Amino acid sequence: MKLSITYKTLCTSLVLVGVLGLAQMAQAATSISSGNKLAHDAKKQIGVTTSYDPAYRKLEFPRGDVPIESGVCTDVIIRAYRLQNIDLQQLVNHDMKSNWSSYPKNWGLKSTDKNIDHRRVPNLEAFFERQGQTLSITDKDSFQAGDIVSWRLPKSNLPHIGIVSDKVAADGTPLIIHNIGSGTQEENILFAYPIHKHFRY
Repeated sequence: MKLSITYKTLCTSLVLVGVLGLAQMAQAATSISSGNKLAHDAKKQIGVTTSYDPAYRKLEFPRGDVPIESGVCTDVIIRAYRLQNIDLQQLVNHDMKSNWSSYPKNWGLKSTDKNIDHRRVPNLEAFFERQGQTLSITDKDSFQAGDIVSWRLPKSNLPHIGIVSDKVAADGTPLIIHNIGSGTQEENILFAYPIHKHFRY
């Protein structure tokens, strides 16, 4: 009897391990699939967004945007997510209103500004840190298509942000889809600047 219970328990455990393993594999596959889609959607901006314009603009709310031919680094992220019906303008605004103390106060504002909050890198970093996963900034293998990476540019210390592509350079380094001044590009710049944060959302 004792042997029978032990055998039954062992079989049940093996079944559970198998089911959990399949669930984890399915979750990983979904993550990779959605990441590839985000990277693909970000690349739709290449050749369309051809300039960089950081001017403050009044935007519609929700889903407000600056002219598609221009924008800043954050607009690459915002536009890619909107193709998946995720509106960071609205989500960041709502999260900032509810959690004002969790967001940086670099601009001396006393309340939210739905025109610009989501277009500021430190605000996106705070949002992704709160709502997504924060991952390694040194392990090259941890960067997957669709991940969000932010940097601090040398000398100026200005923040920059981009999306990990589904393509890699010859040395295996994932390419980045971003706009640093010449419109949306896909380039090998992952480790070109000091990485500040790495997220999966």
